[in-house]
Amino acid sequence: MSTVNEYKEILASKFNTAAAAGVDEIFQFDLEGELFHLIVADSAYEIHEGEHDDPSVTLSLKSATLKGLLDGSVNGMTAFMMGKVKATGNMMLATKLTQLFPA
Repeated sequence: MSTVNEYKEILASKFNTAAAAGVDEIFQFDLEGELFHLIVADSAYEIHEGEHDDPSVTLSLKSATLKGLLDGSVNGMTAFMMGKVKATGNMMLATKLTQLFPA
């Protein structure tokens, strides 16, 4: 199963359209070399396999950490402080993910 397919169902069940109002950003995920990105715009999102040319933020982490962030078993700030999540680009956008996809 591809990484994108693995996360499509999880993300779809958690997406908060109200939190996405006015957001126009690209969130890229690097799960130990497997890349996918979310384009969030117009209170909707699209998920795509592979690397984006100009993401707003790229989050590098393990798949297990991302799953924990999405199910609420991992605290995002704690994971970041412990080095389990690395962000490049607009790091403040990473905090928006918990509003876009609440646990």
